[in-house]
Amino acid sequence: MECIYCKGIMEKSTAPFYLDRKGYHIVWNQIPAWVCTQCGEAYFETQEVDTIQRAILL
Repeated sequence: MECIYCKGIMEKSTAPFYLDRKGYHIVWNQIPAWVCTQCGEAYFETQEVDTIQRAILL
């Protein structure tokens, strides 16, 4: 997989996810993701995005 920003190589790893919503600041420190070895950009797969969305709606 190639990073869309810098064309670096993506590796399976973890990445933080931050969210500010309705006056709350939510941080998950280690969400499974594809992370660029060159620029650090993270891409989350559908399963992780669905899990985050369900948690936000609760």
